[in-house]
Amino acid sequence: MEISFIGAGNLAWHLAPALENAGHHINEVFSRQLQHARQLVSILYDARTHSELNFADSPSSLFILAVPDDALEAVCARLVLPEGATIVHTSGSQPLSALEQWMAVYSDIPVQTGVFYALQTFTRGQPPMAFDEIPLCIESNDKATETQLVQLGQELSDVVYLINSEERQMLHVAAVLACNFTNHLMALARDLTTAEGLEFDLLRPIIRETFRKGLAADNPADVQTGPARRGDQTTINRHLDFLSTRPQFYEVYQVLTESIQRRYNSL
Repeated sequence: MEISFIGAGNLAWHLAPALENAGHHINEVFSRQLQHARQLVSILYDARTHSELNFADSPSSLFILAVPDDALEAVCARLVLPEGATIVHTSGSQPLSALEQWMAVYSDIPVQTGVFYALQTFTRGQPPMAFDEIPLCIESNDKATETQLVQLGQELSDVVYLINSEERQMLHVAAVLACNFTNHLMALARDLTTAEGLEFDLLRPIIRETFRKGLAADNPADVQTGPARRGDQTTINRHLDFLSTRPQFYEVYQVLTESIQRRYNSL
């Protein structure tokens, strides 16, 4: 399949090479940050940068929107696609109906639309990830496009699902809780240990064990530990006293403690 990328950020950095390794051809990469497009092209076989959003003469049949959610409509408003094109977004939270509406309003020709959402955290500049076990969530209101996207997904991953927009948004919220918030808590823990002159490395074994147990359990709630879980209010109060001069830590600690206590009736 002939493919072009609109966006050269975290996802594109990993998805474009994966598609090439599956035998597809990446023709063009557009990014409003030209340097990002050049960097992505440098790890692809023979793709080239594309300096504008007019793809009328592109040989590609599939266009992948890999841009931030708040830029999607603005990009669609300027986008010119060739006849017979299919365009997909890669957002966890934007509904398919939004893309359909934008293309109906802004495109002078009919295009097929869909969603190709990879449920994973990606970082640009890291070694390209294997997609074998990454869940791919597919959606399209056109059966032929849906079939095409499912086949494409199955060439990359063993985990491909038909997921509608509401289900995908729920998964995205859950992923933010499990991934983004967890990483932020680790960053806060590092800030706190560093501020006290301690090494963050001291926490690495407990972090690894926490993830091991949580992933091994049928329900991570079954392996919850800590003062909030056991209703140890004396320790909680000591922690809150220690954090009283650090409001950014105090508030997070208090909210999560109360959430754990409510779950286990340990208030």
